[in-house]
Amino acid sequence: MPLEAIEPRRLYRQIADQLRHLIDHGEYAVGSRLPAERVLADRLGVSRPTVREALIALEVEGRLKIRVGSGIYVVEQQPAAVVPGNAAIEGPLELLRARAFVESAVAEEAAVRARTEDIERLDEILVEVDHRHSGDELIALDRRFHAAIAAILDNAVLVRFVGQLFDQRINPYFEQLARHIENASTWKETHLEHVVIRDAIAARDPLAARAAMRNHLQQAHGRFSRDFGEPPLAAAETDLRPVRARVVA
Repeated sequence: MPLEAIEPRRLYRQIADQLRHLIDHGEYAVGSRLPAERVLADRLGVSRPTVREALIALEVEGRLKIRVGSGIYVVEQQPAAVVPGNAAIEGPLELLRARAFVESAVAEEAAVRARTEDIERLDEILVEVDHRHSGDELIALDRRFHAAIAAILDNAVLVRFVGQLFDQRINPYFEQLARHIENASTWKETHLEHVVIRDAIAARDPLAARAAMRNHLQQAHGRFSRDFGEPPLAAAETDLRPVRARVVA
Protein backbone atom coordinates (compact mmCIF):
# COMPACT_ATOMS: atom_id res chain seq x y z
CA MET A 1 0.00 0.00 0.00
CA PRO A 2 1.51 3.35 -0.98
CA LEU A 3 2.11 5.96 1.69
CA GLU A 4 -0.31 8.85 1.83
CA ALA A 5 0.27 12.36 3.07
CA ILE A 6 -1.07 12.99 6.57
CA GLU A 7 -2.97 16.22 7.07
CA PRO A 8 -2.41 17.76 10.52
CA ARG A 9 -5.63 17.88 12.52
CA ARG A 10 -6.83 21.43 12.93
CA LEU A 11 -7.02 22.54 16.53
CA TYR A 12 -10.78 23.03 16.52
CA ARG A 13 -11.22 19.51 15.13
CA GLN A 14 -9.11 18.10 17.98
CA ILE A 15 -11.34 19.83 20.50
CA ALA A 16 -14.47 18.61 18.71
CA ASP A 17 -13.04 15.09 18.85
CA GLN A 18 -12.57 15.35 22.63
CA LEU A 19 -16.07 16.63 23.24
CA ARG A 20 -17.58 14.01 20.92
CA HIS A 21 -15.69 11.30 22.81
CA LEU A 22 -17.10 12.54 26.13
CA ILE A 23 -20.63 12.61 24.74
CA ASP A 24 -20.28 9.13 23.26
CA HIS A 25 -19.05 7.77 26.60
CA GLY A 26 -21.83 9.31 28.63
CA GLU A 27 -19.92 12.08 30.37
CA TYR A 28 -22.53 14.46 28.97
CA ALA A 29 -25.93 12.85 28.57
CA VAL A 30 -28.59 13.83 26.07
CA GLY A 31 -30.37 16.90 27.43
CA SER A 32 -27.45 18.04 29.59
CA ARG A 33 -25.81 21.42 29.15
CA LEU A 34 -22.14 21.79 28.34
CA PRO A 35 -20.00 24.33 30.18
CA ALA A 36 -20.02 27.82 28.69
CA GLU A 37 -17.61 28.69 25.87
CA ARG A 38 -15.40 30.78 28.14
CA VAL A 39 -15.11 27.90 30.62
CA LEU A 40 -14.22 25.40 27.91
CA ALA A 41 -11.62 27.78 26.48
CA ASP A 42 -10.06 28.38 29.89
CA ARG A 43 -9.87 24.72 30.84
CA LEU A 44 -8.52 23.64 27.45
CA GLY A 45 -6.05 26.52 27.22
CA VAL A 46 -7.24 27.67 23.80
CA SER A 47 -9.01 30.74 22.43
CA ARG A 48 -12.77 31.13 22.54
CA PRO A 49 -12.97 31.36 18.72
CA THR A 50 -11.34 27.92 18.51
CA VAL A 51 -13.86 26.50 20.97
CA ARG A 52 -16.65 28.16 19.01
CA GLU A 53 -15.53 26.47 15.79
CA ALA A 54 -15.49 23.11 17.59
CA LEU A 55 -19.00 23.63 18.98
CA ILE A 56 -20.35 24.66 15.58
CA ALA A 57 -18.79 21.55 14.02
CA LEU A 58 -20.56 19.38 16.58
CA GLU A 59 -23.84 21.22 16.07
CA VAL A 60 -23.62 20.59 12.33
CA GLU A 61 -22.93 16.92 13.07
CA GLY A 62 -26.14 16.85 15.09
CA ARG A 63 -24.47 16.28 18.46
CA LEU A 64 -25.22 19.66 20.07
CA LYS A 65 -27.89 22.34 20.00
CA ILE A 66 -26.86 25.94 20.65
CA ARG A 67 -29.70 27.93 22.18
CA VAL A 68 -28.88 31.61 22.19
CA GLY A 69 -29.28 33.06 25.66
CA SER A 70 -29.56 29.64 27.27
CA GLY A 71 -26.54 27.49 26.55
CA ILE A 72 -25.15 24.53 24.64
CA TYR A 73 -27.04 21.26 24.99
CA VAL A 74 -26.36 17.65 24.03
CA VAL A 75 -29.07 16.29 21.75
CA GLU A 76 -30.03 12.91 20.37
CA GLN A 77 -28.15 12.65 17.10
CA GLN A 78 -30.25 12.60 13.95
CA PRO A 79 -28.68 10.66 11.04
CA ALA A 80 -29.85 13.26 8.52
CA ALA A 81 -27.83 15.92 10.33
CA VAL A 82 -24.58 14.00 10.27
CA VAL A 83 -21.47 15.48 8.70
CA PRO A 84 -18.41 13.18 8.88
CA GLY A 85 -16.34 14.03 11.93
CA ASN A 86 -13.18 13.98 9.84
CA ALA A 87 -14.54 16.35 7.17
CA ALA A 88 -11.71 18.57 5.92
CA ILE A 89 -13.51 21.89 6.31
CA GLU A 90 -11.78 25.09 7.34
CA GLY A 91 -13.27 26.80 10.35
CA PRO A 92 -15.25 30.01 9.68
CA LEU A 93 -12.91 32.16 11.76
CA GLU A 94 -9.85 30.64 10.10
CA LEU A 95 -11.28 31.70 6.74
CA LEU A 96 -11.83 35.27 7.91
CA ARG A 97 -8.25 35.52 9.16
CA ALA A 98 -6.98 34.35 5.77
CA ARG A 99 -9.17 36.85 3.96
CA ALA A 100 -7.91 39.71 6.14
CA PHE A 101 -4.34 38.84 5.21
CA VAL A 102 -4.98 38.61 1.46
CA GLU A 103 -7.63 41.22 0.83
CA SER A 104 -5.98 44.03 2.78
CA ALA A 105 -3.09 43.84 0.31
CA VAL A 106 -5.53 43.73 -2.61
CA ALA A 107 -7.35 46.84 -1.36
CA GLU A 108 -4.05 48.68 -0.94
CA GLU A 109 -3.11 48.05 -4.57
CA ALA A 110 -6.65 48.80 -5.74
CA ALA A 111 -6.35 52.32 -4.30
CA VAL A 112 -3.31 52.89 -6.52
CA ARG A 113 -4.95 51.58 -9.70
CA ALA A 114 -8.61 52.53 -9.33
CA ARG A 115 -10.25 54.34 -12.24
CA THR A 116 -13.47 56.32 -12.21
CA GLU A 117 -15.43 53.40 -13.65
CA ASP A 118 -14.12 51.13 -10.87
CA ILE A 119 -15.46 53.46 -8.20
CA GLU A 120 -18.76 53.68 -10.05
CA ARG A 121 -18.99 49.87 -10.02
CA LEU A 122 -18.47 49.81 -6.27
CA ASP A 123 -21.11 52.52 -5.85
CA GLU A 124 -23.63 50.51 -7.87
CA ILE A 125 -23.16 47.53 -5.57
CA LEU A 126 -23.47 49.66 -2.43
CA VAL A 127 -26.67 51.29 -3.70
CA GLU A 128 -28.15 47.91 -4.54
CA VAL A 129 -27.68 46.79 -0.92
CA ASP A 130 -30.44 49.23 0.10
CA HIS A 131 -32.93 47.27 -2.03
CA ARG A 132 -32.01 43.78 -0.84
CA HIS A 133 -33.23 42.20 2.36
CA SER A 134 -32.75 38.45 2.19
CA GLY A 135 -29.57 36.92 3.56
CA ASP A 136 -28.76 35.17 0.28
CA GLU A 137 -29.05 38.41 -1.68
CA LEU A 138 -26.84 40.28 0.78
CA ILE A 139 -24.23 37.53 0.70
CA ALA A 140 -24.19 37.70 -3.11
CA LEU A 141 -23.69 41.48 -3.00
CA ASP A 142 -21.00 41.09 -0.36
CA ARG A 143 -19.15 38.74 -2.71
CA ARG A 144 -19.60 41.12 -5.66
CA PHE A 145 -18.14 44.00 -3.64
CA HIS A 146 -15.00 42.10 -2.69
CA ALA A 147 -14.60 40.64 -6.19
CA ALA A 148 -15.01 44.11 -7.73
CA ILE A 149 -12.13 45.40 -5.63
CA ALA A 150 -9.94 42.51 -6.78
CA ALA A 151 -10.97 43.20 -10.39
CA ILE A 152 -9.42 46.68 -10.16
CA LEU A 153 -6.01 44.98 -10.25
CA ASP A 154 -6.86 43.52 -13.68
CA ASN A 155 -5.58 40.10 -12.69
CA ALA A 156 -7.91 37.17 -13.32
CA VAL A 157 -6.01 34.92 -10.91
CA LEU A 158 -6.54 37.35 -8.03
CA VAL A 159 -10.22 37.79 -8.87
CA ARG A 160 -10.69 34.03 -8.90
CA PHE A 161 -8.68 33.58 -5.70
CA VAL A 162 -10.61 36.24 -3.77
CA GLY A 163 -13.86 34.73 -5.03
CA GLN A 164 -12.80 31.23 -4.01
CA LEU A 165 -11.84 32.41 -0.54
CA PHE A 166 -15.24 34.04 -0.15
CA ASP A 167 -17.05 30.98 -1.48
CA GLN A 168 -15.56 28.82 1.23
CA ARG A 169 -18.10 30.41 3.55
CA ILE A 170 -20.62 28.25 1.68
CA ASN A 171 -19.98 25.27 3.91
CA PRO A 172 -22.12 23.78 6.68
CA TYR A 173 -19.98 25.18 9.52
CA PHE A 174 -19.94 28.77 8.30
CA GLU A 175 -23.65 28.66 7.42
CA GLN A 176 -24.57 27.31 10.85
CA LEU A 177 -22.55 29.98 12.63
CA ALA A 178 -24.13 32.66 10.41
CA ARG A 179 -27.61 31.51 11.45
CA HIS A 180 -26.74 32.34 15.04
CA ILE A 181 -24.92 35.61 14.35
CA GLU A 182 -26.06 37.41 11.20
CA ASN A 183 -29.02 39.77 11.37
CA ALA A 184 -30.09 43.20 10.12
CA SER A 185 -27.73 44.90 12.56
CA THR A 186 -24.64 42.94 11.51
CA TRP A 187 -25.42 43.51 7.83
CA LYS A 188 -25.71 47.24 8.50
CA GLU A 189 -22.28 47.18 10.17
CA THR A 190 -20.90 45.34 7.15
CA HIS A 191 -22.38 47.90 4.77
CA LEU A 192 -20.89 50.85 6.66
CA GLU A 193 -17.48 49.17 6.66
CA HIS A 194 -17.78 48.64 2.90
CA VAL A 195 -18.45 52.35 2.47
CA VAL A 196 -15.25 53.19 4.36
CA ILE A 197 -13.29 50.85 2.09
CA ARG A 198 -14.86 52.40 -0.99
CA ASP A 199 -14.06 55.93 0.19
CA ALA A 200 -10.40 55.06 0.86
CA ILE A 201 -10.04 53.54 -2.62
CA ALA A 202 -11.82 56.51 -4.22
CA ALA A 203 -9.42 58.84 -2.38
CA ARG A 204 -6.51 56.87 -3.89
CA ASP A 205 -5.15 56.36 -0.37
CA PRO A 206 -3.43 52.93 -0.32
CA LEU A 207 -2.67 52.84 3.41
CA ALA A 208 -6.19 53.88 4.34
CA ALA A 209 -7.65 51.28 1.95
CA ARG A 210 -5.47 48.56 3.44
CA ALA A 211 -6.44 49.56 6.98
CA ALA A 212 -10.14 49.79 6.11
CA MET A 213 -10.21 46.31 4.56
CA ARG A 214 -8.27 44.78 7.42
CA ASN A 215 -10.54 46.47 9.94
CA HIS A 216 -13.64 45.24 8.08
CA LEU A 217 -12.56 41.62 8.11
CA GLN A 218 -11.32 41.85 11.69
CA GLN A 219 -14.69 43.27 12.68
CA ALA A 220 -16.37 40.39 10.84
CA HIS A 221 -14.16 38.00 12.79
CA GLY A 222 -15.22 39.76 15.98
CA ARG A 223 -18.91 39.52 15.10
CA PHE A 224 -18.62 35.79 14.51
CA SER A 225 -16.63 35.44 17.74
CA ARG A 226 -19.27 37.05 19.97
CA ASP A 227 -20.75 34.75 22.53
CA PHE A 228 -24.22 33.34 22.07
CA GLY A 229 -25.66 35.35 24.95
CA GLU A 230 -24.79 32.67 27.49
CA PRO A 231 -26.34 32.77 30.94
CA PRO A 232 -24.23 34.46 33.66
CA LEU A 233 -21.28 32.39 34.82
CA ALA A 234 -22.88 31.71 38.20
CA ALA A 235 -25.91 30.22 36.48
CA ALA A 236 -23.95 28.18 33.95
CA GLU A 237 -22.45 24.76 34.49
CA THR A 238 -18.75 25.25 35.22
CA ASP A 239 -17.65 21.70 36.05
CA LEU A 240 -15.33 20.39 33.34
CA ARG A 241 -13.57 17.62 35.21
CA PRO A 242 -13.91 15.02 32.40
CA VAL A 243 -12.11 17.26 29.90
CA ARG A 244 -8.33 17.33 29.88
CA ALA A 245 -6.11 19.54 27.75
CA ARG A 246 -4.92 16.78 25.46
CA VAL A 247 -4.74 19.08 22.48
CA VAL A 248 -1.65 18.97 20.27
CA ALA A 249 -0.93 22.44 18.96
